[in-house]
Order: sequence, then structure tokens, then C-alpha cells
Amino acid sequence: MQNQPDVLPNRAFMTVRNVTQNALLCSAAFLTALTVVGCKSKSGSGTPPPQLVKFVKVHTEAVPVDTSLPGRVSAFEQAQIRPQVGGVVLKRYFEQGTDVKKDQLLYLINPAPYKAAYETAKAQLLHARAAAIGIKAQYERYKPLVKAHAVSQQDFDNTRSQALQAEAAIATAQATLDSAAVNLDWTEVRSPIEGRIGRMLYTPGTLVTAGQVDPIALVTRLDPIYVDVNLAASDMLRLRREIADGTLKKVDEGDAPVELMLEDGSKYDLPGVLRLSEVTVDPGTGTLVLRAQFPNPDKLLMPGMYVHAQVKEGVDPTSVVVPQEAVMRNSRGDPYVFVIDDKNQLDTKMVELGRAIHGKWVVRKGLKDNDRVVVSGLVKVKSGQKVTPEEQTTSAPKTQEK
Repeated sequence: MQNQPDVLPNRAFMTVRNVTQNALLCSAAFLTALTVVGCKSKSGSGTPPPQLVKFVKVHTEAVPVDTSLPGRVSAFEQAQIRPQVGGVVLKRYFEQGTDVKKDQLLYLINPAPYKAAYETAKAQLLHARAAAIGIKAQYERYKPLVKAHAVSQQDFDNTRSQALQAEAAIATAQATLDSAAVNLDWTEVRSPIEGRIGRMLYTPGTLVTAGQVDPIALVTRLDPIYVDVNLAASDMLRLRREIADGTLKKVDEGDAPVELMLEDGSKYDLPGVLRLSEVTVDPGTGTLVLRAQFPNPDKLLMPGMYVHAQVKEGVDPTSVVVPQEAVMRNSRGDPYVFVIDDKNQLDTKMVELGRAIHGKWVVRKGLKDNDRVVVSGLVKVKSGQKVTPEEQTTSAPKTQEK
């Protein structure tokens, strides 16, 4: 019982020591945590560098202005050949789908009845000439005799009348002979133009009639060839107004050049020229027809093909163009670009766009010469932000105008 007082102080001492150790460990852990947090806060307190953006410096330049218009190819010349006389087709002289020359023989219609008519008319002419010989000779003999009163005036007048009738008979016979010769010549059906003939529409042995509705052959001249496009009347007024006030200058004083895009999207190699502008506007569509002429030596263009014609309207001498990727739109759809000022800060410029040319926008208003327009790095930028500008030296691949 006397040893118990010594035991209790030892337990109390152990308890105090454990509490002291735990407190020290907690204090060390707390200080360590404060140190780590302090280091993180110190490292994250710096200002990030200005964002890198790329820009292009724009300049005023002369930009060709053209308009892409849908159109159709039409033949330069096309002949629907119909028989001028009736009869049975005896022979065909052409190969289908080949080129034919002007006046080349295509068909032969049975000439027998027309040859007989020609020979009859020829004989009638000879008869009229023979009958006129005697009366003309008598008329010539009566001329001096009537003056000498050797024959009566009545006989002379009768002879003169008969001579004139003989001349009329000769003229009638000659006209009949000429008509028979024309009909005989028409039995040989020839091409009136040079071009390419289509498929055979009538075979030998077929009976044809003069002036029938259906043609017996179709010849089309393909070189050169026409392309007809429709231009809105409002665009024509705009074009004339821009040329009048000097905003747009003509390419030259001659015919306007035209380029062609084919149905498969490829470009036609040979340029054409604008030849015709209709003088009336279609009241149903509000458009007028423009006709361009193209060389077609390889017969690549065929009537009826759908194409796009790019009409060279003129040149805008003071245009500013920017890459399409530089133009953005606000919530209302209005276009704008970011311009870098002298302090390397971004400034928003609202622009008025013209047409798209080869992957670029023509800017009518909003930019001036030597403006630095941002073209990349536009994801997280805003007006007034300071940036690190870098001029873009290589441009994106050009695309054809749509």
C-alpha cells in the first residue's frame, strides 16, 4: 500500500508526455501544410505573357471583279434539214455523228419524176423559141414597109403583138425549166452549214414529203459555240452605276472576257468574250440574257450543257482584301475583324464585305491601308487585350471563287 503513490505520478507523467508529442507532431504537420500552400500561392501569383497572334498587313489594290452566273450552252449554228420535194429516199451519204462540210450531200431522193419534168420544160422552151423565130422575122420585115405604106398599120400592129406574145411564151417556158431544175436539184439533200451531224432520222426507202414537220437530219456547228447566262436586272444596274461613278473600271474597251466552269467543277481552258446583252428584261424572272462566245476546237462543249460563266465586270482599283478566316460575326451576324494598334492591343473593326475572291473577302468599308488584321489565335481574345503580334508570311492555299 505504501508503493502506490510512486505508481500514480509515473502514469501522469506518461500521459503528459504523450499529449506533448502529439501536439508537436500536429504543429509540424500544420507548419508543413502552410509551407506547401505558401509555395503554391507564390508560384501562381505571376501575370501570364500576352497571347501570340498572327496578322497580315492589308493594302489597297486593284482587284478584278467578276460575277458567276449559271448558264446553258447553245449552238452557234444549227440546221434542221427538211426535204424541199417529196419522194422516196434512195440513199444516205453521211456517217452518223461525224463532221460534214457545207453543201455536202446527205440524202438522195428519187429524182426520176423531177428529171422528167425538167426535160418536158426544156422541150417546151425549145418549142417557144422555134415559134418565135417566124413571127420575129415577119415583125422585122414589116418595120420598113409600114413606113412606106406598103403594109397596113393594122397588119403591122398584129405582127408586133404576136412577136411580144412569142417573147412571153419563151419567158414562161424558161421559168418552168428553172423551176424544174430547182426541184431536180432538191432531190439531192445537202447540208446548208458546216458542223456535226446527228443520228440518222430517216433510212433509205422512207417516203418523205416537201416541207414536212420532222427533219430528216440535224447539223450543228460546235466551233465556236455560245453560252447563254441570266443576269439579274438589279446587278446590271449596279454594274452600270459603278462604272459610271468610277468605282469600277472596265477591263478594256472591247468585249468583256468570260471564263467557264464545267458541270464537274473543272475549269474550261479557253476564255470567251461577251457578245450580246438582251435589250429587254424577262418580266417573270427579272433577268436578262447575256450571250458569250467561246472557241470549241475539241468539241468539249455541247448544246444543252449546264455551266457556270464568270463574267469579268471590271477592276476595283481601291479594294482591300482579307483572308476569310480573319472575319468573324457577332450575335447579330454583323462581320468584324480584330486589328492590332500601335500599342499591340486589339481593336474591333466592323466591316462591310463585298464578294469572295479566291479564298478572300473584299472589304468595302471598315479598313484602311497598312492595317494589321489578325488571322489566327482568335480563340480567346477580346478587344483591348494586349497581344504578341507575329506577321504571317505564308498564305493559305487559294480556293476557287464560289
